[in-house]
Amino acid sequence: MLTKRIIPCLDIKNGRTVKGVNFLDLKDAGNPVELAKKYSENGADELVFLDISATEERRKTWANLVKEIAKTINIPFTVGGGISSVADVALLLNNGADKISINSSALQNPQLINELASKFGSQCIVVAIDAKQVNTDWIVYQMGGKIPTEQRLFLWAKEIEDRGAGEVLFTSMDHDGTKNGFANKALNQLAKTVNIPIIASGGAGNMQHFVDAFHLGNADAALAASVFHFQEIEIPVLKQYLKNKKLAIRM
Repeated sequence: MLTKRIIPCLDIKNGRTVKGVNFLDLKDAGNPVELAKKYSENGADELVFLDISATEERRKTWANLVKEIAKTINIPFTVGGGISSVADVALLLNNGADKISINSSALQNPQLINELASKFGSQCIVVAIDAKQVNTDWIVYQMGGKIPTEQRLFLWAKEIEDRGAGEVLFTSMDHDGTKNGFANKALNQLAKTVNIPIIASGGAGNMQHFVDAFHLGNADAALAASVFHFQEIEIPVLKQYLKNKKLAIRM
């Protein structure tokens, strides 16, 4: 049985870690290098770094900050934000990223997924999907959740898998930062739609929410930010809790 993964997320703006609710009202959450080091030492399975304003500000992600973080951790490291070319990915991998995450650039140019998977391997390519439920539809958004697209969650997830993505990072914008639990129905439907690993994001508020994401949502990994940044949940305690719930967890 594959172990379920716990992934802290560093949302970066102006070189600092930030966290908001429903993608709005961002608050400072600390130094990203210090947080990354702590998470690596405390048993996180992976780390995600998202430069959340890079695409909107039309600049590349902070390669030097990525390099600094990579030096301080010994767990798999995924980097996203402002990535739109083979050259961008090569630079970040050379600076210590293990995987890259694309979102808006994939929506604007789906062929980019094929190119990156062909050049670097599917295992290296994560496609992030930010989506919001409107009636029975899940609308996919770009530009850090600011602009709705024509894409729908499940059809887009299937397409990215077909194009060679190795993993999907699904954030429910309705659940983001609310601490009311993950979008488990949508996650479960996603798990039935694709055969690649799914990272659940948006809504973690307590330890049971992680159990639900794995049991009800059938997610392969659960990502969270504020509950870890502000010490509301400690990763070693969470992992023991999950193990006690009979989930396969790397301790």
